[in-house]
Amino acid sequence: MITHNGLTPAKRWTVLGLLAIGVLIAFVDRTSISSALADAPFKQHFALSNTDRGMIGAMFFWSYGLVQIPAGWAVDRYGVKTPYTICFALWCLATAATGLIHTLFALILMRVIVGAAEAIVMPASYRWIRDHFSEGESGTAVGIFTMGNKFGPALGAPLAAWLIVNYDWRLMFILTGAAGLIWLLPWMLLVKNDLPRGAEEKATARRNASAVSFASILSSPVVWGAMIVNFCYGYFTFYCMTWMPAYLVEQRGLSLQQSGLYTFFSFAGIAIVAVIAGWVADRLIARGGDPVFVRKAFVIAGFIGACTVLLGAYATSLSAALFWNVFSLSFLGLATANNLALCRLTLIPKPAVGLVTGVQQVATSLAGGVAASLSGWLLHVSGSYDLPMLVIFVFLIIGALATLILLQPKWAPKISVVPSAADHQTS
Repeated sequence: MITHNGLTPAKRWTVLGLLAIGVLIAFVDRTSISSALADAPFKQHFALSNTDRGMIGAMFFWSYGLVQIPAGWAVDRYGVKTPYTICFALWCLATAATGLIHTLFALILMRVIVGAAEAIVMPASYRWIRDHFSEGESGTAVGIFTMGNKFGPALGAPLAAWLIVNYDWRLMFILTGAAGLIWLLPWMLLVKNDLPRGAEEKATARRNASAVSFASILSSPVVWGAMIVNFCYGYFTFYCMTWMPAYLVEQRGLSLQQSGLYTFFSFAGIAIVAVIAGWVADRLIARGGDPVFVRKAFVIAGFIGACTVLLGAYATSLSAALFWNVFSLSFLGLATANNLALCRLTLIPKPAVGLVTGVQQVATSLAGGVAASLSGWLLHVSGSYDLPMLVIFVFLIIGALATLILLQPKWAPKISVVPSAADHQTS
């Protein structure tokens, strides 16, 4: 059996797995800094305050967000393979270089480079998924893909902690950055070059990319609703990526290695639940369920269940705190694949997937920057992690309400009628 793009089912699922590994590497490289920020020698080397730690965690997200829309624009016009290849190599090298620097300015610069280069990951990946999977497969496909961005911090946190404890933070950055470059070999061999070559292909790519105008995207309540939902979802997950190790060490008394283990449980939980929830939603849709209703139900349930994070914040025993810490993030997995399938595939016209994903990723990256910096400031003024977790609860409620009210098909971006090459020739 061959797909409409000339790929066998085995190959497209293989490439999907490769995309999942690619985003896993991206998240390892972006979250390894969280273990370093909980390491005393690292903090002493750069003389970091709590506010400084929040700023360093945020710098990745500010550059990541700034480049999201240009990255989506590039993917829609120039294909997936070439832009992704260049950016992948750049962020891996910048991560490795972090182990060789000595000044706070250089540390900030490396985080900015990693953030800007990683901006390509989501627009390129969702563009490829939209081109190769049907609606009835998209929940499962996105669930498998998102295992990468959940197992990234799940594996990255304990790996980074182990390397820091047994060696030091310098070697941790060098090894995690350099090892990622191995991924480029199967990527170059398995994925065909989809860069438009001839004048006619380039013209077709431009016509397809302009079928949904940027004005239509920005005027769509679905796009703004998705940005709110992705911000609220991202605020919790990025808080966990940037501050969870420090919270477990500083407020709950765990060792750095123990904190890495519980961070693994939390992100492994959300990854596994995401795949199961995406698959179940696909089956319900295949049996006649309305795709929008089914996926919205899962997203809202995920946000409400994740509100149990507040039970962990105010738990008096360590075991209860750790349980709710893992449970709340895992339960959010109900929303993960279904939210992304809904906001970036189901409700979005195919020609604009890359650009719309880039626009939505601005909100996601903003969530990361705000979660890292605001949580650092709230920790500074309150002296406790209770207040940062209360803010997470508020954003989860907002996310559930935005999903219910704003994510409606009638408010999706509209496709413009774009003349074909044949129309131009006959006019």
